Amino acid sequence: MPSFDVVSELNHHEVANAVDQASRELDSRFDFRGTDARFELAGHEVILDAPAEFQLKQMLEILKLKLSKRGVDLVCLELKDPEVNLARARQTVVLREGIDADSARTIQRAVKDSRLKVQAAIQADKLRITGKSRDELQATIALLRQQKVDVPLQFNNFRD
Repeated sequence: MPSFDVVSELNHHEVANAVDQASRELDSRFDFRGTDARFELAGHEVILDAPAEFQLKQMLEILKLKLSKRGVDLVCLELKDPEVNLARARQTVVLREGIDADSARTIQRAVKDSRLKVQAAIQADKLRITGKSRDELQATIALLRQQKVDVPLQFNNFRD
């Protein structure tokens, strides 16, 4: 039976490149000269560290611009509240990966409601869509591209 997987993955190499480019732009910008503002990539988190809270907002815009230019979907970013004290301001940006249970159920419900002759099975942090024909699977991909889901979706492992 033909099938494909619906996943939500990040290209970690592109994320690392985007954070590196954002750091280099901080070094060259006049309004950040002399400050020790920096980006830190730690696993699935990017930590923004600056002397003032308004600089965090500027740094976040730089990071979003660099990520979008590298092809990383900005929907995967989850912004935590900034931690501000008298000397420093820090903000954590979590890079979400994988399809959580609520989003998986939403996608599964949309597939069932579409009346397409396919089945959606939740498998950990991905969904496996199976059907009898390639056309039905392609129609399902088109349907899921139009869905409003809070995670970026990719379609891989298409088998005939």
